[in-house]
Amino acid sequence: MELTFNHAFDHVKRSGIRRFTEVVKSVPGAVQLTIGEPDLDTPEAVRTAAKLALDAGDTHYPPNNGRPELLEAISKFEEGRNGLRYAPDEIILTIGATEALFISLFALLNPGDEVIIPTPAFSLYESIARLCRAVPVNLPTEDNRFQIDPAALAAAITPRTKALVLTSPNNPTGCVYTRETLDAIHAVLKDRPIFVICDEVYRQLVYTDDFTSFSAFADMRDRVIVVQSYSKPYAMTGWRLGYVMADRPVHDKLQVAHQYAVVSAPAFVQAACMEALKYDNSADTALFRRRRDYVYKRLTDMGLDVQKPEGAFYMFIRVKEFGMDSLTFCTRMVKEGKVGLTPGVYFGCEGYMRLSYCYSDADLKEGLDRIEAFLKTL
Repeated sequence: MELTFNHAFDHVKRSGIRRFTEVVKSVPGAVQLTIGEPDLDTPEAVRTAAKLALDAGDTHYPPNNGRPELLEAISKFEEGRNGLRYAPDEIILTIGATEALFISLFALLNPGDEVIIPTPAFSLYESIARLCRAVPVNLPTEDNRFQIDPAALAAAITPRTKALVLTSPNNPTGCVYTRETLDAIHAVLKDRPIFVICDEVYRQLVYTDDFTSFSAFADMRDRVIVVQSYSKPYAMTGWRLGYVMADRPVHDKLQVAHQYAVVSAPAFVQAACMEALKYDNSADTALFRRRRDYVYKRLTDMGLDVQKPEGAFYMFIRVKEFGMDSLTFCTRMVKEGKVGLTPGVYFGCEGYMRLSYCYSDADLKEGLDRIEAFLKTL
């Protein structure tokens, strides 16, 4: 008897980032700089709110989309801090941004539909598209300083194109799309029936004053989905909470996928999320800016080619000149140099490696010292 499975899984593997991180962890004494997880603790007030909710018996089913008072708080937060106007009934609380992205693509895609993914990009987008039996279409941005070339975008569009994924600030580059870039994207898409999924989980970790969200284009509101997360700005990666915002007709499709996938986000965690919205993360952003500046100087002093990030907490370092692919380079570096960075191939961009500078100052210094020493052996 032969057992069979969904053939969509034939084309999807476990995250290369996670697999390589396991390799790094298996090397005794290696410094790990692979994962995008802040070294900070969740704010005390947020932890306390969850404890109080548990002690009060807040362990029963909440509403599918989230508690009304939390959805109202998110609506006010997004308008007050980010200038985005989404009513409470246009917001769904999700199990992290991962679920928000999954239900967004799942609700939009039919087999054979195409999703344009500017690369380098987080591998999750491609994997979800393939699980939906859709076709991921990579749009390289390397030659345009990681900004999207509107002519290349227009050339990538076909009658099967259903959606474009925009990640700003970007993972793995830290690039923030300029207003000029967004205006050009808007000009390409405004008269086409294409959805735009804005992954903005690093929006509160931006080091420039001119950040613009694509959702600012009001004439495309009916085709824009905005994804947010509590993980990065509040050091809540293990809490698994995020949310998705969309025009009501789109929202109503997403909530069906959400309900049947997870029912709802955990009740007591929602109390913590209410508290997190009150947290001022400016000191954390300043910390990551300082670390960015330190890491950037160290890398450029080594002669490495890297673009200075404007957001998030990643450096995308060019290693093409060393005559080996990124997986080979990073594997040698962790085994010979005892420091682990993530190969660029796992972001759809060969010849680079990603350094996460959300680790402690001590780990960053030691890791950079080891990178410098390893480079001298090549």
